[in-house]
Amino acid sequence: MTDFDAVKNKAKKLWSTFGPFENVTGLAAPELVKFAGIEPSSKVLDVGCGTGVVALTASRQGASVSGSDLTPELIDQAVDNAKTAGVVIDFKVADVEDLPYEDGSFDFVLSQFGQMFAPRPDVCTKEMLRVLKPGGVISFSTWPPELLTGRTFRLVGKYAPKPPKGVSAPVDWGEPSKIIERLGDRVKDITFHRSEFKNPALSPSHMRNFLEAYVGPVSAVVAMMESEPKMLSKFRHELDELLSEYFTDNGVIQSYLMTRAIKN
Repeated sequence: MTDFDAVKNKAKKLWSTFGPFENVTGLAAPELVKFAGIEPSSKVLDVGCGTGVVALTASRQGASVSGSDLTPELIDQAVDNAKTAGVVIDFKVADVEDLPYEDGSFDFVLSQFGQMFAPRPDVCTKEMLRVLKPGGVISFSTWPPELLTGRTFRLVGKYAPKPPKGVSAPVDWGEPSKIIERLGDRVKDITFHRSEFKNPALSPSHMRNFLEAYVGPVSAVVAMMESEPKMLSKFRHELDELLSEYFTDNGVIQSYLMTRAIKN
């Protein structure tokens, strides 16, 4: 097993509890679908689809939608969500670095806070563009490093074990200059747009409890420090202070970046 395989296996476990967060990420899904310009009857792939919030939103626009995610538990929930919503979506457990689709299969390839967690940006970008038709649209939402979620991941990184050499920081996908470099001359007409949503929370500490319960990297750091209460208390204090900067009117503001480009 390579270091990259180990990272992916760890990710499957870390993100398996993310399901309840769909009530929050679902707020951002319509923004990505609108920004991408999804059209009725178009073929859409939602990469790193999680519980299917973008896939379901695109399907309601009349698109023919497929969704893939590395974590089986999230795909199971996505299938249930589609059934409840009464829509037909082809969900698969799949690795964004090795997508199980033919070249040029889709008019749109989307990802909401998904592909940014692949360990090798060059590989996942190549795969997403491979399955996209020439003239098709690649569009994704990511967390900028200077805003709440990016800063949260940096804080977690202070306490977590260092990733293997060659594994990219997810929040690098939140920097337009990095995105332009990674997409390169394989695309044209790159555009960016920032948006935000409010995550309901009665206090910063309530939000921290939610992150600890359902966001795998935060949960893992907390579990690692259970035997070191002073360090755990310090981490929680720092996270509460960070969340306080974005807390207003019983909610935490989470800002994100959307990218759209056309494949050459």
